[in-house]
Formats: sequence, structure tokens, C-alpha cells
Amino acid sequence: MNDDEKTAEAFATSWNHLPGGSAYTREQFEDWLAPITRKNVESKSVLELGCGNGSLLMHLVAWNPSQINGVELGRSTSAAEANMRATGFENYAIIRADLTAFSSDGFDLVYCIGVLHHLENPQKGFDSVIANVKSGGHFHCWVYAKEGNAVVIRLVEPLRKIASRLPWWVIKYLIATPLVVPYFFYAKLLRKFAHKAWARSAPLFEYSQWIAQRPFGFFRHVAFDQLVTPRTRYIDKATVESWLSNSKVAPGSAYIILRNGNSWKFGGIVK
Repeated sequence: MNDDEKTAEAFATSWNHLPGGSAYTREQFEDWLAPITRKNVESKSVLELGCGNGSLLMHLVAWNPSQINGVELGRSTSAAEANMRATGFENYAIIRADLTAFSSDGFDLVYCIGVLHHLENPQKGFDSVIANVKSGGHFHCWVYAKEGNAVVIRLVEPLRKIASRLPWWVIKYLIATPLVVPYFFYAKLLRKFAHKAWARSAPLFEYSQWIAQRPFGFFRHVAFDQLVTPRTRYIDKATVESWLSNSKVAPGSAYIILRNGNSWKFGGIVK
């Protein structure tokens, strides 16, 4: 089993121990996909590379695509299949495959959310995104940023390297749950006092404003995902810019958006 397979299996453990349905709200889905909107999806073919349990695909259905394909390397394909069946949408396929090697005739939209930064070779993953887009089609990605994550890199990363070797239930209930309690209250505090200068200058302020709207269970889900994976990379803006210099990206179409002060959304159109 190579490193990407180990990572996929670690995340499959996370996804497969969630109840049926999407782990995300409609607002979260739209936030991650923006500036991609319904007009980019309606009556179009869509591919998600690294679809997990299909949480994003379930929301995508409401935008009426003509076809949906989800590719996932881990065992969470069974959960994704069940979740997609529950939507009633018929023209879909969940495929268990390595996204870095996946090849197709092309889709109108290809997106990859929260996956590239866990790969052994993130650029190879991005190249696969581009390779599976039709000429004139759109692509969209989201990754953890190196910028704005100094606290996470210093505090969480050393713990992750140890925790990721432990059984999933130890990580979720004995490590992630107690570990996230202080941050849960910290985020809620920053949101309550968001108008104060001291709060706006606090670490992870923007991200905390976003996640503080969620219940404790979502905080734990995020912490568990951070700790269960064998590898996490933090991608700086210069690296994203280098990826977007790909000769297949249409000139003037690329965009880079700093999301919540600690992650990058980026995409464009393929020639």
C-alpha cells in the first residue's frame, strides 16, 4: 500500500463512521465551490476528484447537472454510493480509483476540494484535474494554505504524526474530542467579540468566524480529519500560481481566492 492509499484508507475510516447524508450544509457547499455557481453546473457534466462519502455531490444534485462522476481511492465509495442513491439522481457513477491516474473523455467541470494537500505529489493531482476537463470547461480546487496556518502547523502537525498511527476510535474519542474543546470555546469567543480589535488580531480569527457557526460535532469532525491522515501539506500562494501557469489554462481565466484567512480556492478554464 503506497502513501496515498494509506491516506485514502484513513479518511475512509472517518467517512464510514458518519451517519448517512452530507456532512456539510448547503452554505458550506456553496462557499467551497464559489465562484462556481449553478450556471456552471446546470445541464453540464461534473467530476469530483476525491469525493469521500459524496457529501458535496449530494448538494451538487440540486444544481441539475446532466451527469455526475465521483472518484475516490478509499473504501468510502460504498458510503458515497448509498448517499447518491438516496438523492434520487440517476445519472451518476462512483468510481474507486487513484485520482492522480484517473483518465476520462473530459467533463464540463472538474473540482477537487480538500484533497490535493494530502497527496504524496499534490501537483500530480492538480495535473489530473486539468487533464479531465473538456476544452472550454471549468476547474476548481481548494487546499490548506501555508499562509495563516502557523498555529496549526506548530501545534497540530506534531500531534498528527503520532495520532495518525493509532486506531480511529482512539483518535476520534480520546484525542480529537478533548483536544478540540478549548478551540471550540475560543472560536465562539472570537465570534462573540468580533467587533473588538483584540479579537480581530487573534490567530485564526477569520477561520474561527466561519467555524463558530457550526455545532461541536463539526469541530470534532474537522479535528479528527486533521489527525487521522498520515500526511498534510500546507500550500503557499506561489505554488498555486505555479500550478496555474499550466499551458492548458486559458489566459486570463485563472483566479486565486484566500478563504477564511487560511486556505486557497483557485481555478479557471481549460483551453
